[in-house]
Amino acid sequence: MFEERLNAHLRKTLPRGRVAVTRPAGCPELALYLFDPAVLDGPLSHDEAQAVVAEPAYWSFCWASGQVLARWLLRHPERVAGQTVLDFGTGSGVVAVAAAKAGAARVIACDLDPAALDAARANAHLNGVALECCDDWHRRPGAIDVITAADVLYDPDNRPLLEAFRSSASEVLLADSRVRDLGNEAYRCEAVVAARTWPDLNEFEEFNRVRIYRCGKNKG
Repeated sequence: MFEERLNAHLRKTLPRGRVAVTRPAGCPELALYLFDPAVLDGPLSHDEAQAVVAEPAYWSFCWASGQVLARWLLRHPERVAGQTVLDFGTGSGVVAVAAAKAGAARVIACDLDPAALDAARANAHLNGVALECCDDWHRRPGAIDVITAADVLYDPDNRPLLEAFRSSASEVLLADSRVRDLGNEAYRCEAVVAARTWPDLNEFEEFNRVRIYRCGKNKG
């Protein structure tokens, strides 16, 4: 059922598209429904390429930053264990799923794209965890302990989110492969990790270095 629903979303812009269960190289602990590159026995047609650019199915790829932050949570479960976590711009849901696997008491996957929320639900089920969905940041549940987000700062207009996140939770965990300097001293770089989008999009090498940033009241 989940696979059919995701395929229907994907084929709105890529008629040959389908998803398959895979384990991203940067976070092999989790299985995800992602775009299956095996369906492309040749380059995209002009019309297909235009459709993909016009309405990209971001949720069907596991971006480098999402993989890195998800694995970091699995290795540092104390950051989310027993907490209420909101994953902003959840995409495939990889970070939300990791938070649930790491022992979060409640996980909310937040994304404007209905297809992304369907992907998050499907991937949560695939990994045997539960999460809630929210389609509007401004209608998020109250009492959030931790906010997670991966690759949401590529647009400079999104920079105000840094302060919005700080004021909405006790701790914020960000991962980004596009921005080297957040321009906000409240956020400290915790780690720099190499990773690639899965399936691999052959991006510039500079986009394959992910920085994890943390902003929190607890300094430990």
